[in-house]
Amino acid sequence: MCKVHKSVGCLTTIKTHLKRHNINDFNSLNELLSFQKNFSNLRQQIISSHETLIENEKSTLAAEILQLDNAIKTDKAYFESSFLTEIEELKQKLSSLSISTGLNFIKRFVNYKKRRAYKNKLQDLELNLNYNVNYAVRELINQYQDKINRHKYITLHFSDAVKESCLTKIIGLEKKQRIIEELENSIYGALGEHKVVKELENLSDENVLINDFTLNFYPAIYNRQENDYIKSIQIDHLLVTPSGLFLIETKNWSEKSLASLDLRSPVHQVKRTNFALFKVLTEDISRGRVKLKQHHWGSRKIPIRNLIVLTNSKPNEDFQYVKILTLKELLSYIRYFKPIFTSTETQDIASYLLNLSD
Repeated sequence: MCKVHKSVGCLTTIKTHLKRHNINDFNSLNELLSFQKNFSNLRQQIISSHETLIENEKSTLAAEILQLDNAIKTDKAYFESSFLTEIEELKQKLSSLSISTGLNFIKRFVNYKKRRAYKNKLQDLELNLNYNVNYAVRELINQYQDKINRHKYITLHFSDAVKESCLTKIIGLEKKQRIIEELENSIYGALGEHKVVKELENLSDENVLINDFTLNFYPAIYNRQENDYIKSIQIDHLLVTPSGLFLIETKNWSEKSLASLDLRSPVHQVKRTNFALFKVLTEDISRGRVKLKQHHWGSRKIPIRNLIVLTNSKPNEDFQYVKILTLKELLSYIRYFKPIFTSTETQDIASYLLNLSD
């Protein structure tokens, strides 16, 4: 089985994008696709769940309202009895303070002040009996009224209550959907790249696959043919085999995408990558950084072949220096080339490229 290193580039893009938006509950492409497919069902599940919650809340409120009503009646009776007892006690105290002319001035004055205080307090208690009783149970009454209002709102505006209840979760779900929709092209690309990786895994363990092979150059490499400076290269798959290197760019494009003038040419991308990698390899072979068995005729080269694998639709045209293949054609094309490197040399080239890649 082919040895595989690194995740496919589109998958890395997807993970980075999701992490940037604090979405960490997807572990595979299949889970993402399942989310997209089942979005409407997931949304309805949230609504149904909160419909049940609101129904349960309504039932709970009805029971709590009944309990509070009984508690208010009980407490009112208790406090009313307490206040009436206090009123009777004040009346008794008033009657015990007789006005006697036989008392000296100071005692008469003290009795007068007491009677006045008792009368004021008695008058206040009698006039404000209902207010004092209600004030004593005010917290229970407030709770009772809040629950009555909530129960009435749920009864008259059930759908609104459900919407309010599930609003946060619905917003979170829809936000997640929008973020995943932004990844549509990357998801589609990752599916194509994943298919290519699965196909290449059928090669023997002499072969090494490096996904998302990336190099940066300081200083930039000058490409005379294009009159362009290459600062970096990236290729979906770099396959190291006993017959050489295969630069593989995967496109999971539809026929409409193939005809689009807005999409960058993968042919140009592969040729550009080939030029930069060939230049780096040539220099490092001459410097002995790449370990190859010497031949008495001279320095050996590492063949680099350019492939574009289309997992969906394939153009009818052929392109210079780049082979266009379908997924089914990929392995037979790679196996067509005869080995020119030993297993050790193949692994040394792969190790060199792994160390070289960013």
